[in-house]
Amino acid sequence: MHRLEAVQKLPISLEKAWDYFSSPKNLREITPDEMGFKVLTPNLPEKMYPGIFIAYIVKPLMGIPMKWVTEITHIREKEFFVDEQRLGPYQIWHHQHFFKEIPGGVEMHDIVDYRLPLGILGKWVNAFFVGNRVKQIFAYRRSKLTELFGVYES
Repeated sequence: MHRLEAVQKLPISLEKAWDYFSSPKNLREITPDEMGFKVLTPNLPEKMYPGIFIAYIVKPLMGIPMKWVTEITHIREKEFFVDEQRLGPYQIWHHQHFFKEIPGGVEMHDIVDYRLPLGILGKWVNAFFVGNRVKQIFAYRRSKLTELFGVYES
């Protein structure tokens, strides 16, 4: 298993952060363009709920399109939600999103645990490509969220 953790503080209220991140329609906005991200699920609701499946097309490797299906498995309003891959490039993908009100804003803490298929070959692919790609996606997200919501000043 591999793990990536990311923490970001934004100068917005917990309510505003929750409203933004609990809408599956906003995921495209914080995903790099080169990922070719496209939502396939028709009639997405404004807010996610436990048990919703969301299907996408992504192009994570050399522009090759892949179907990715996630399920929102847990939600505690304005505290956290968990998405898990049900179909896609990973053997396991478990992404926890935590939200905490702090003075002057909100702190978001992401924990992604994942595993690639193919045993030792998967470990090699992660070491030389996938691990860095996951970090780049979160770096893009950090930059985009700062652009959208501003810089947190403690």
